[in-house]
Amino acid sequence: MGDMATLRKLKIKTGTCKRLVKEFHSCEKEVEGEAAKTADMKGKGADPYDLKQQENVLAESRMMIPDCRKHLEASLAELKGTLAELEEELNQKEGPEIEEAWTIIAEVDQLF
Repeated sequence: MGDMATLRKLKIKTGTCKRLVKEFHSCEKEVEGEAAKTADMKGKGADPYDLKQQENVLAESRMMIPDCRKHLEASLAELKGTLAELEEELNQKEGPEIEEAWTIIAEVDQLF
């Protein structure tokens, strides 16, 4: 595979990782929001049926997090693989695409 093709692949995988980071954050935000809503309902002595419904919504949004995380971890592994390919095959260790890839890798590593 040529230089440009691998760099293009790196750009695509970096973009995917970025999108999944956003998705992961929005999953977390949703859980926070639903948890706050649940706590608020409990505090206000909401109808038990409504509270049960809300607890189900909260549980569902909590279940999305491991999924988001799994997708992000898979995407991160692919990105690292493409970076390694660039460094080994083409001995290319710098450039804007590579820096951007390392930036997103650091961001994801901080998340986990």
